[in-house]
Amino acid sequence: MSVLQIKDGSVIFGHPPILNGVDFVLEPNERVCIVGRNGSGKSTFLQVIEGLIILDDGVRVVDNNYRISRLPQDPPESVEATLFDYVAQGLDGVGELIKAYHEQTIVVGEDPSEAQLDKLMHLQNQLDSQNAWGYETAIEQTLTMLNLNADDMLSSLSGGWRRKAALARAIVSQPDILLLDEPTNHLDIDMIGWLETSLKQFKGSIVFISHDRAFIRSLATRIVDLDRGKLTSYPGNYELYLEKKAHDLEVQANQDALFDKRLALEEVWIRQGVKARRTRNEGRVRALKALRETHQARRKVQGNAKFTGHVGQSSGKRVFEATDLHYSIGGQTIVAGLDLHIVRGDKIAFIGSNGCGKSTLIKLLLGKLQPDSGEVIQGVNLEVAYFDQHRDALDLTQKVVDCVADGKQEVMINGRPRHVISYLQDYLFEPDRIQAPVSSLSGGEKNRLMIAKLMLRPSNLLILDEPTNDLDVETLELLESLLVDYAGTVILVSHDREFVDNVVSSCVVFEGNG
Repeated sequence: MSVLQIKDGSVIFGHPPILNGVDFVLEPNERVCIVGRNGSGKSTFLQVIEGLIILDDGVRVVDNNYRISRLPQDPPESVEATLFDYVAQGLDGVGELIKAYHEQTIVVGEDPSEAQLDKLMHLQNQLDSQNAWGYETAIEQTLTMLNLNADDMLSSLSGGWRRKAALARAIVSQPDILLLDEPTNHLDIDMIGWLETSLKQFKGSIVFISHDRAFIRSLATRIVDLDRGKLTSYPGNYELYLEKKAHDLEVQANQDALFDKRLALEEVWIRQGVKARRTRNEGRVRALKALRETHQARRKVQGNAKFTGHVGQSSGKRVFEATDLHYSIGGQTIVAGLDLHIVRGDKIAFIGSNGCGKSTLIKLLLGKLQPDSGEVIQGVNLEVAYFDQHRDALDLTQKVVDCVADGKQEVMINGRPRHVISYLQDYLFEPDRIQAPVSSLSGGEKNRLMIAKLMLRPSNLLILDEPTNDLDVETLELLESLLVDYAGTVILVSHDREFVDNVVSSCVVFEGNG
């Protein structure tokens, strides 16, 4: 028996619809990956499953006793709560009890009076009666695996760390249906491996969105493709989906070509002379009208992205040379005695756990931080283009077109002018999205806009800090191709295993303690 069904469901935020008469069935213990281009409505669909967005048409069928938990794409709002309390709140009633017990242990640590010990004992008895100790252990273990301190305040954390807290809350709650929107964002490779194992052991059903191809291959039992408002289910693994999807697109292209040819012939017929119009078949006229309506309603396959790098003048042979580099901050050793030689054309990944100092090393190489000892020599003629994972280069109040062109009609690429709209269409921005505010874009669309903005800058050194977050797989593969063909030097920070394997030729691995 299925755990959730959506029948003939539609969501209409404008034209065309986000979801257009879709059917979806979720079976027990399934792990379904929702794929589709950025902005296609994947996050909206998860909110429909949760019941947060109500269908404009169609029905959603789910047992009211089923618990649903969702990890959203954006970090949770900052609230005044410890991480332990925030995660426990996802457990509803038993969570409040665990939270109260955890808080009382802190009180007893400061005031071990008989009255306070009695309160602690009373809470302990309540936890015993509800067999809730396993939840407390799960909270502590999950926070530890995500490198989170249970007593830290949620309000003190950055967006990426708050999102990890939200992931912990979603997993610990052990719902019947778990919804995950880009769960690997902000996780290092070890954490992703732990997450894969945890989700494979999960007893309920999972629906997730991810750009991480290795994660999808490892976890998904079924792929559901969201394309132009329609859902198509592909049983089996990710490779089978890719083969079947390519075949389906080819079949559709052939069918559309035959349809367009027939429509063109009918349009020629209707425009013929007076004699033809006098003898024309009224049934044929009605059929032509139906063809026109079908053609108008047809949503065409969005074109392929075309990423073009703006290559600057060649740098010197030496890009960076670090000798006996030492740097510590806040008692943490980032590098100790590092020797690093980066030459023109190198493509290098910095690999390590969150907080190990990858971004700090980049700042040391760029001269934005001074080492405690040792030296960094920069090469000559360096032109740096930097991708910041926090998207600080985007003004959310601007329109997409103004963010790229600053009010101009043209942009320059490799010495040649391009109309800004044509340039943005290369990055899969449709006319309505080009005039939209940046704040309205999905996470993946914002990253695409960042890449479009970055590639306008002449460069011979690309530094990319987590560029793959939220990108759809097709865009990810195009970015891979651009970086592989890029004539300059690339320094990459990423936890996407397949992306790193496909792009870089060497890695700098942070093993801890410098």
